[in-house]
Amino acid sequence: MSIIELGEIRDEPASAPPVRTPRAVGRPLRSAAVLLLALVLLAGATPPPRRTMSAVPASPAATAYLAPDAVYLVDPPTPDQDRYLTAYAQPASEGAGLRRRWRAPVPRSENYLGVRVEQGLVLAVGVEAGAGVFETTAFDAETGQQRWRHPGAPVPIADGGLLLTDVRQNGTDGMSRLDPETGRALWSVPMLSSTGPAFHLSNGRIDRFVLVQPTGEVQVHDAVTGRLLRSVDTLPGDRRALQRVQVVDDLLVFLPAEDAPVVGYGLADLEPRWRATMSPVSFVVGCADLLCVSHQGGNLRVLDPATGALRWSDPGEELLVDVRGDRLLMSGSGRQFAVRDAATGRTRTELGDWDLVPVLRPTDPLVGLRRGDDGRTVVAELDLAAGHARILDLLPDVAGSCQASLPVLLCQRLDGSATLWRLRQ
Repeated sequence: MSIIELGEIRDEPASAPPVRTPRAVGRPLRSAAVLLLALVLLAGATPPPRRTMSAVPASPAATAYLAPDAVYLVDPPTPDQDRYLTAYAQPASEGAGLRRRWRAPVPRSENYLGVRVEQGLVLAVGVEAGAGVFETTAFDAETGQQRWRHPGAPVPIADGGLLLTDVRQNGTDGMSRLDPETGRALWSVPMLSSTGPAFHLSNGRIDRFVLVQPTGEVQVHDAVTGRLLRSVDTLPGDRRALQRVQVVDDLLVFLPAEDAPVVGYGLADLEPRWRATMSPVSFVVGCADLLCVSHQGGNLRVLDPATGALRWSDPGEELLVDVRGDRLLMSGSGRQFAVRDAATGRTRTELGDWDLVPVLRPTDPLVGLRRGDDGRTVVAELDLAAGHARILDLLPDVAGSCQASLPVLLCQRLDGSATLWRLRQ
């Protein structure tokens, strides 16, 4: 802290004659200058925002999962010991550590793929070792009490309920709607194809899902009621063809497994809008008001979703990684990232070499990591709209396995432990 010396104040002797105060010529300017100097010095004495870090109390083999206000740990599998899911509250103030909320047993034989919070529940999603069957166990987020356990993987739907997708090897696949509070199944729809469902989102929640049956029949269902809204037969000539579908806004896109036309249907009426012949497609995604089609091994095409007309294409090997507004994040060789304009394909800027960190929500800022020259890990926000990587911090001893929801970052350290950082911004 800086100290400003203002001099010493003394009482004048009572016998001292009165002194005439001189006229204050220039005093306001000198006072303003002293005040400005004091403010500058005091501002320099204020410490800059610091990062805080909290060690996650877990064995190196445990798996940590980040949530908006918590960290969840799943114990490693052992042949003869029980396994537990432990919930820790994130620090509420600087310097505070993680506070354990609760600890609950979980099935020992499962490989856990994720832990997340939905509708006041903590959902632990695992897959049974050897069988490949997904299973979801729901715990009360406040107490850790187990509410229910069902086969399938959950997704949230528009009215606050949960939809479970249960895919099995014996052909008894299905979609089920559960009451989150009780786990009671409200309805189920058989799903006979191994390609899985496609979902339509409204305000980030699923309101419709699409199933492709082996016969070629495509069915659109209401996700809240399970009611069949409409269907169409898309394989009148060849019942053996394997089809995948994806939903992009109001468009249903059919992606054949072989060299066959990609077909766009209107989701509302299931009427064909266009078809385009192209090489095998990995996925399609909306990009601004267009349709980005990512092919296997690169070769990005951008289409008009209304007509299927080609707007632009890039035959190179860059892969589409993410879309934010009208900007595309592309990854080339050596993890080199570039930002492109969705409308024209023009490269806006090169962001450099980064490892992209998984984030909690699709709207969370993109976070990149890379190793600095001094061995520390550089953490940056990849801002596609501004076209630059904004450096947030330099962290020591980071090994990887990071998750982010800025300003919070959860990573595994070189000694195998996990640490939660709240970064300075």
